[in-house]
Amino acid sequence: MKDPNQVIIRPVVTEASLEAVDNANKLTFFVHLRANKGLIKWAVESLYDVVVERVNTLIMPDGRKKAFVRLAPEYSAADVATQLGIF
Repeated sequence: MKDPNQVIIRPVVTEASLEAVDNANKLTFFVHLRANKGLIKWAVESLYDVVVERVNTLIMPDGRKKAFVRLAPEYSAADVATQLGIF
């Protein structure tokens, strides 16, 4: 997967994910099932021009993969969320 748009499917827009934007400087995305943490980090950094501090992932019972991406303190998750149109 050389295209970051194939890695990041779409942002997750739920009450909990919007709260994480405010409280923890985290963005939440649905990602490709075969994408690893390093690939997710690269895709988010290249698409949104930010620095990623940490990536946590989980595979949901319905088979989709979710990534929780914490941005470095000097970057604002709220700004990226606004850019994505979810905030």
